[in-house]
Amino acid sequence: MGVEQRSAWPGLRVADWPDTRDTLHMWTQIVGKIRKAYAPLVNHWWQVTLYVSPRGLTTSAIPYGAGAFEIEFDFLGHRLEVRSSDGGTDGLALRPMSVADFHAETMAVLGRLGIEAPIRPVPNEVDPAIPFPDDHEHASYDHEAAGLFWRQLLQANRLIGEFRSRFVGKVSPVHFFWGAMDLACTRFSGRPAPPHPGGAPNCGDWVMVEGYSHELSSCGFWPGGGQEGAFYAYAYPAPDGFSGYPVDAKGAFYSSEFQQFVLPYEAARTAGDPDRVVREFLQSTYEAAADLGKWDRAALEADPDRWQHRLLRATRSAAR
Repeated sequence: MGVEQRSAWPGLRVADWPDTRDTLHMWTQIVGKIRKAYAPLVNHWWQVTLYVSPRGLTTSAIPYGAGAFEIEFDFLGHRLEVRSSDGGTDGLALRPMSVADFHAETMAVLGRLGIEAPIRPVPNEVDPAIPFPDDHEHASYDHEAAGLFWRQLLQANRLIGEFRSRFVGKVSPVHFFWGAMDLACTRFSGRPAPPHPGGAPNCGDWVMVEGYSHELSSCGFWPGGGQEGAFYAYAYPAPDGFSGYPVDAKGAFYSSEFQQFVLPYEAARTAGDPDRVVREFLQSTYEAAADLGKWDRAALEADPDRWQHRLLRATRSAAR
């Protein structure tokens, strides 16, 4: 593995940044809830997510009145930037500060730009769920750790995006869910699923029913499951034999604790070819769901390079 490829896969031990991780988790929930306040509902809550950007994580354009605004975590400049379609810009420095202060400062930034942000100021999918204005417990921000986590997300976003391109059925964007703090992409068979039982902390069961309304195979990356985070994959509902399906990627295993396949990030990072290991993990865990669940793979999959291949054949034919 060359120097450039090694530097693209940074090491970041989960145990080395728990305080920053937990604080950043709450900050992303605040920003995600602001997006949720104005973005129209999209199936499976796809309208609430954040996206990996060239500098960090962004909401993308949020509709507001006849215009729009965007909020971005800039992990290179370590700022929260807010940009409006009317030309207004404002922001705040990302630094060690409490969730309460981040919430207040973010709302003040929006107020200066003339943007109202009516959100329910309580986090989801965590326990305890401390209201944002009262949370003085989470107040850490390690610049280096935040930047390294974003660089982990860059690699996950790149490879999962490539994997996504091979599916022509219903498939989600590659997006960051602030509830669980994970980057995810989900493929669907096209068939409805049994109602999800729910059970996520401080999150209504109806939220999970919407999120898992159709049969799916999901993959992603989150800062847990391994010493340096992990890639994951699961199916809902999981078909018979799913947990025992042979997964090709070296270092991957089925976690009975998480009820999903896990590939520790460090197993990919230290491999001779990290990209290949992650690709094998994504493909083989999808095949576990699709083959055992009897998905119509011929109708749902396609070669993303199909037009390039056709043009090459046409060029060769013309040259004869």
